[in-house]
Amino acid sequence: MLTPVLPAPTDARLPYSPGVLACGLVRTLYISGQVGIEASGAVPASFEAQVRAAFRNLEAVLAAAGMGLADLAKVTAYLTDPADYAAYGALRTELLKGCKPASTLIVAAALARPDWRFEIEAVAVAADH
Repeated sequence: MLTPVLPAPTDARLPYSPGVLACGLVRTLYISGQVGIEASGAVPASFEAQVRAAFRNLEAVLAAAGMGLADLAKVTAYLTDPADYAAYGALRTELLKGCKPASTLIVAAALARPDWRFEIEAVAVAADH
């Protein structure tokens, strides 16, 4: 259903797929930007805690649609500090649990609130029931 598209030469060690092809009868879920807000409404101070919270929020939207991380076709992540790039790379690898959706990373001057340091949006594709 979702097939990575890897043009030659592509480094297989990359933590993302250059392209992802969705075939067959599918459901497509467009996920709005998820930020690092805890269920309590609190915004953690640390970048790592915000990334973890944003991924939990992303997974909750996926689950509500009957989907999971393996259904992610594309993610776009936004950082507000380029110094967080390496930390994000390590967290992304851990939190995506081996999934390699097509990906874009943007360093933005700011997000909608000054205390938000990370946001992630996604597109997921799964077989139609």
